[in-house]
Amino acid sequence: MAFDELLKELQGLKDVQIDSEGVSLARLLDETFMKKHSTANNFAEFLTKGNFQVETREDVRNIPDELFDRHVARETDFADWNAMLEAATKEYECRR
Repeated sequence: MAFDELLKELQGLKDVQIDSEGVSLARLLDETFMKKHSTANNFAEFLTKGNFQVETREDVRNIPDELFDRHVARETDFADWNAMLEAATKEYECRR
């Protein structure tokens, strides 16, 4: 499955939610957010830059936290994954 297809699939998944309203990662980490805060143009490119082999939803969930935190610190404005998610959630709420 291609990254774009995976991200489209993730948009509707309830098990990949960040907040109580059920906003998906793909929606929080949209192209606007990724271009503003990272060296990548979108979340798929971000994953590719980290050499993460992602073909399924399970692959996304199985990325080790430590590796992902280091990749986030290296490729974004954020110190770790949680900081990135918090910022994405705040920006999403402001857009609504």
